[in-house]
Amino acid sequence: MLDGLRQFIADIVAPNADPDFAFDDTGYLLAATALLVHVVSLDGEPSAIEKRKLHSLIESRFKLDPGTADHLIASATRAEGEAVDLYRFTSVIMRSVNEEGRLRIIEMMWELVYADGQVSEFEDNVVWRAADLLGISSRDRIDLKHRVAGRQPVSSEGAPKAEDAAL
Repeated sequence: MLDGLRQFIADIVAPNADPDFAFDDTGYLLAATALLVHVVSLDGEPSAIEKRKLHSLIESRFKLDPGTADHLIASATRAEGEAVDLYRFTSVIMRSVNEEGRLRIIEMMWELVYADGQVSEFEDNVVWRAADLLGISSRDRIDLKHRVAGRQPVSSEGAPKAEDAAL
């Protein structure tokens, strides 16, 4: 009877919640994806390039098929829209993911920041805050930023883009 009451309350609070990707203390994939969705949403509506990069990262890094990745991204987008801060997601990741995995999440965040070829102060700041909450050192965060920036295409003149040159 108590389980029935819990389900009834859950249905009222979140009638369209997806039980496969419910946000809880074990949902580190959802938490990581919500961080990534937050990054691509910082400068407004994500561009087509950012959306493709997000899908590509989720599929390849989490080893998901396209349909499952779409489902996860939709659930993460809802969770991210309801969140008031990054701690909701980083705390789950801290309890569930080792340092190597947390480093990969920060690297994925940098890949999304660089996806559109423009690095905003907001994006840089969010990665810094997330890395700090995930226990990633400043040195590692900056090393990952430089590594990802170094993989970016160069401009037609053969020099790195202005954002990359400032690194």
